[in-house]
Amino acid sequence: MQVFVLLFNAGTENEGIHSIQIGDRNLVLLFEQEDDATRYSLLLEAQDFPVPTIEVMEQAEIEAFCEGAGYEGQFVPAGFVPKTAADRLLLAPPETNLEATDWQVDAQPETSAEAAESESDEELERMRRKLEGLL
Repeated sequence: MQVFVLLFNAGTENEGIHSIQIGDRNLVLLFEQEDDATRYSLLLEAQDFPVPTIEVMEQAEIEAFCEGAGYEGQFVPAGFVPKTAADRLLLAPPETNLEATDWQVDAQPETSAEAAESESDEELERMRRKLEGLL
């Protein structure tokens, strides 16, 4: 099954995937419908976040990426309407943005967390090339 995710700096060395931190969990939203992903990206833009690119990916591949990167994939079904406070929290864009978007700081040694992010970026790029090859 294909899902839609939000990417920042798509196609660059500094490409990143949109995630939400709720408590100690980092969630990547996996939208079933492109329209829902578009609405969410417009909400982000309205809150002065960078404009994301909506990308279609295989759900199994993005979930494997999330698992390897220490994220959780959160499936958002078509036309999802939040019914609980937790649902509303999930689909409300965060009030603040992580200011540092360059995941590899040149002058500092790479920590294990940075190494994991670097590996996850490489995995995302590998999946992206594979998906582009299918087109």
